[in-house]
Amino acid sequence: MMSGTGSEAPLKIAVVVQGRFHAFDLVRGLLERGNNVAIFTNYPAYAVEMFGVPRTRAVCAPLHGLASRVSDRVGGDFMSPSREEWLHRWFGRWAASKVAEQRWDVVHAWSGVTEEIALSRRSNIGRLQVLRGSAHIRTQARLIAEEECRVGVKLDKPSLWRIAREEREYELADSIVVLSTFSYDTFVAEGVAPRKVQTLRPGADVRKFRPAEDVLRERCRRILAGQPLRVLTVGMFSFRKGMWDLDAAIRRCQADRFRFRFVGAVAAEARGFARRLGANRSVEFSGKQPQAGLPRFYDWADVFVLPTIEDGYQTVLSQAAAAGLAILTTPNGAGRDLVREGENGWIIPIRDPAAIQARLEWCEENRVKLADLVERNFERPPVPDWSMAARSFEEISRSYD
Repeated sequence: MMSGTGSEAPLKIAVVVQGRFHAFDLVRGLLERGNNVAIFTNYPAYAVEMFGVPRTRAVCAPLHGLASRVSDRVGGDFMSPSREEWLHRWFGRWAASKVAEQRWDVVHAWSGVTEEIALSRRSNIGRLQVLRGSAHIRTQARLIAEEECRVGVKLDKPSLWRIAREEREYELADSIVVLSTFSYDTFVAEGVAPRKVQTLRPGADVRKFRPAEDVLRERCRRILAGQPLRVLTVGMFSFRKGMWDLDAAIRRCQADRFRFRFVGAVAAEARGFARRLGANRSVEFSGKQPQAGLPRFYDWADVFVLPTIEDGYQTVLSQAAAAGLAILTTPNGAGRDLVREGENGWIIPIRDPAAIQARLEWCEENRVKLADLVERNFERPPVPDWSMAARSFEEISRSYD
């Protein structure tokens, strides 16, 4: 049994993820700190290696990954419950059989693919953690259902099968790891014992997204010169991310005072909506970009806006903070963990286009203050790197009797 005192021995950790998410970054951080880590994923070994994890540390199910991609392409915009059930159980059974081959101090598995590991669990696992990347699944389903009614479009939301499965996983795991204060609060509100829920704040590649000094100088010069403010949004363009409200705010703002850029894929349900918004002369869509190409978009911007309805932890907020941008977002994600009100950005309520408009207009009218905020953000971005996140993971994994 591990304890949290004294000099600690390295941990033997299995990370189980159906895809990638932030798992590869976490594994790199844990390896750099000397832990013995293996990742179980449906990415092929060569792809794992491309993201900086040695293929010797990867246990892969590439056939499952191929089946998932084919299912996404031929199955329409939303995954049917039968396909979802088949894919999740397939991966869960595979992962359970592979994890059972060795002893582990910690198994850290993504929600949705943990149940089989939990049910087949023997004495080879010291601690089983289920990672929930979003809010409690019931809170998530409720918020998205409300948004579906509000915008009048069918949205991708958790199925009844998925809700029941994840709630069983929450019960079976030794602990539930979430990524933000918002997510933690939703679990407590849904009746989960607070002592069972632990918060792990993800890291960011601060050096990669930190702007060069000439970029900072040009940003401040542009702001103070009265040029149109450049407003950036990165990530999936979807109603879950608050795009209904951002559109309403854009239409209320003076077109000649702002330039809006959206970087990322457009969700199926929002394609027509995006086409209409794109007709606005102050709006530009840049499409989905490779991770390596994102810094230049952050360099372009002055303000970052993401009025999320529901999320667990938006990595793009970490990137925007590392880039020194003024941030405007909601509390329903990582906002409360990354934004210091009035210092590096502002928190606004969900579903409030008027609040978005008012804050953007404040930025336009208070350019000296905005430039000062941008300069201060450059000096001390409020984001940890992945080494710090890995250390927090170790502390969480040792914090039980």
